[in-house]
Amino acid sequence: MSDDRELKAALRDGPFHIALRVAVQARGLTLDRLRHRLGERGLRVGTTSLSYWQQGLRRPERPESLRAVRALEEILILPPRSLMELLGPPRPRGRSSPLMPGAVAYSSILEPARALSALLEELDGVADDRRLHIVGMHETLRIGADRSITRRETLQVVQAHEDAADRYIMIYWGDLGCDVERVRVRALEDCRVGRVRRDGPAALVVAELLFDRALRTRETQMIRYGLADPSGAEARAYERGFRFPAGQYMLRVSFDPAALPVRIHRFARRSLDADEYDRGVLQDVGTPGQVYNDPATAFTAAFLSSQQLNLLAATVRTPQNQFILLDFGVHQIT
Repeated sequence: MSDDRELKAALRDGPFHIALRVAVQARGLTLDRLRHRLGERGLRVGTTSLSYWQQGLRRPERPESLRAVRALEEILILPPRSLMELLGPPRPRGRSSPLMPGAVAYSSILEPARALSALLEELDGVADDRRLHIVGMHETLRIGADRSITRRETLQVVQAHEDAADRYIMIYWGDLGCDVERVRVRALEDCRVGRVRRDGPAALVVAELLFDRALRTRETQMIRYGLADPSGAEARAYERGFRFPAGQYMLRVSFDPAALPVRIHRFARRSLDADEYDRGVLQDVGTPGQVYNDPATAFTAAFLSSQQLNLLAATVRTPQNQFILLDFGVHQIT
């Protein structure tokens, strides 16, 4: 009887997640069993989503999720619309959601923005990145002999803007020819991989990186994760987009010795269509010994020198292969 009174009170007073949790406990069903019963009705809802719903970490809002809530009322033998009424009106989502100061839309930093929005909807994560701020990110890329990105490893620190932030959603946009089914996401430290969604035509992979605990406002979390893409798609550029103002970003790139690049430049831009700015050109490429003993540019030679250098422009000539002549125009040195 006490269970019935508690359930009636929860359905009357809410909130939704408390009522759902009390109803599940009162009926003695596991989340896996609920997932199976929903599947019998043609509704795909994972146990992770059900767990989030009853903990108040996420709320059902998509049409399929709302159909699942109505089905749960029948499965849990609850009065019609008793759970639906506790949800209240839907929160602003997607394009209609107001952006935070300094934020940009996904379409400004990613071409397949519509496909990305669909993947994020499946993870109930359209506005999830607004709960976290990237304090710092350090990425390491490995470019293989076939000029593809064979490995990407990321170390980053995030800070919560609100309570209950318990995951970071990683987004990977592969190069032309990327086989998303072969892309693998690995949790290396202080996180674990949750749900993963893929879109082959858009070359997109979206993955949940779950924390061990829910963060409170202003708490920080450090995570390290890796991504492997063995599809062999040639990488002509690497871009990292930020929707919100971030802290420090550092990128380290290593190349296979058999496929060193001829030239590299860095750049920044404010959107996909904007002009590049803050351009920089790589001055030299090679092993540390090669760069030190045979610098390709005057800048490299001066930068690596332990003493202050006076650099003069000269032409090296070898008349009749007898000696080396340095021609400074006015003067010559042999």
